Amino acid sequence: MAETSIRIGIIGGSGLYQMTGLTDVEERHISTPFGEPSDTLLIGTLEGVRVAFLARHGRGHRIMPTEVNYRANIFALKSLGVEQVISVSACGSLREHLHPGEVVVPHQLFDFTKKRAYTFFGNGLVAHIGTADPFCPRLSDLLADGVAEAGGTVHRGGRYITIEGPRFSTKGESFTYRAWGMDIIGMTTSPEAFLAREAEMCYAVMAHITDYDVWHETEEPVNVEMLLSTLAANAELAQETIRLLVPRLAAAERGCECGSTLATALITRRDLIPEQLRWDLAPIVGKYLG
Repeated sequence: MAETSIRIGIIGGSGLYQMTGLTDVEERHISTPFGEPSDTLLIGTLEGVRVAFLARHGRGHRIMPTEVNYRANIFALKSLGVEQVISVSACGSLREHLHPGEVVVPHQLFDFTKKRAYTFFGNGLVAHIGTADPFCPRLSDLLADGVAEAGGTVHRGGRYITIEGPRFSTKGESFTYRAWGMDIIGMTTSPEAFLAREAEMCYAVMAHITDYDVWHETEEPVNVEMLLSTLAANAELAQETIRLLVPRLAAAERGCECGSTLATALITRRDLIPEQLRWDLAPIVGKYLG
């Protein structure tokens, strides 16, 4: 654990590779038992609060959604002392009333990925966490408030489906996701949200709508040019929202249950847990295993 804990972490997605307004910035390279994070972490002061920023796809967007080392990213933030994570993500709309340029702060998550490492546990230590409500309600409410105050159009709640990528959906897939009741679609929130829950971190997503996926009959199907154009316009909104939110998070204690997720989740008999595993996972399970 870092000597001075940094309680707030920001994960920037497509279009947000750095944080403006950071002062006293240092770059910190953190190796983890799960490999290397997507990039060095930027530690800086924002509105008087020390925060950690990590570019999910690496600066320059060089890492595909499937290739992101989600475990290393979350573990690196946890090792700094991060308790609350603000995720910025691009997404497509699966509903007529959710327009490009607007923001959704989702309340539910459907994991439709296929190739990702999605837990810190295994190899001698088993945990079964509860994810009925995968996003922190308290942090999500505060995040939505911040988007609105920053001048954005925000939708509170929504069902977010994460697909594997890197390709965009077929029309058959897009219509199926709509029939399943999904509202927005992206490629990175799973397993990131579930790993944050295992690490007992509050986690909420600022999902920026860039397109209508491919289901909309009168709109152009999603493409990279469309995505980047909308994200460029929304980058300022994301930055302003985070600037407003950070001091509020720093001033308040967590009143949610995210910080005790593992209290009733660890099932392995303690004397059977390998010592090396205890050591490797100490930032996550140390307070329970001693």
